[in-house]
Amino acid sequence: MIKSMTGFARRQASGEWGQLAWELRTVNHRYLDVSFRLPEPMRALESEFRARISKQVARGKCEASLKLELADTTSNRLDIDTDRLDALSAAISEVTSRVQTQAPDPLRVLGWPGVLVEQGVDQAQLNAAALDTLNEALTALAEARRSEGSKLAALLTDRANQIESLVADVTARLPAIRTEWEQRLRDRLAEFKTELDPARIEQEFLLLLNKTDAAEELDRLTAHVQEIHNILQRKDPVGRRLDFLIQELNREANTLGSKSQDAEITRLAVELKVAIEQMREQVQNIE
Repeated sequence: MIKSMTGFARRQASGEWGQLAWELRTVNHRYLDVSFRLPEPMRALESEFRARISKQVARGKCEASLKLELADTTSNRLDIDTDRLDALSAAISEVTSRVQTQAPDPLRVLGWPGVLVEQGVDQAQLNAAALDTLNEALTALAEARRSEGSKLAALLTDRANQIESLVADVTARLPAIRTEWEQRLRDRLAEFKTELDPARIEQEFLLLLNKTDAAEELDRLTAHVQEIHNILQRKDPVGRRLDFLIQELNREANTLGSKSQDAEITRLAVELKVAIEQMREQVQNIE
């Protein structure tokens, strides 16, 4: 099943460390381009985040945003480094014994670097939660891209069927055109009063047919459309292959239109180009 390059997913998690949320957005792009918005505590894992995204997203521009709210671990208690406090107290006693000064305010003592111990977040738990939540977000993103891809596949199949029908209409019209051309040529030649060589007339008629014959273009159009049907059944990324086939379809349709000497075939060639252009617009969003 093909995937669209357009998708969005959001997943969040919480724990003793706080709350985090991943947001993943993807749009169409020529190749894989991943950009991050990460909080400072998670920047060390950027390479791992990138590797996991690359395994799930083969092509497209991906914007990955991680929002983090750490829990306030110091709101309920104050932890004091007693060794640090004893060392500071000894230093204060030494100073006051040598210099006539007042003892410092206890609050200022608590503000001395290292006296109050900050209760940090368990980084290992936070890293594990961020990676697990990213995996969940990637799974949801893949499902969104597959869902959108199934809609694109239906549209492309419909346009491919339309092209096959138009090619069949052109093919069915060709014998009548050949008969009309031959009769028109013979009517014009009948206006001349001189005797003409039948072999030369036949030769000129065949040359005219060769210049306007579109059998090869029709065969290639049919082959390209069949290949599109086959590609739409594949599971690997097929966007670039489809883009190439659309270019080939457009080239054959242009040649068909330039060779046309018939108003009906010209009209069918225009409809072909419209259907191909509609396919091209949709293929731009396929991974």
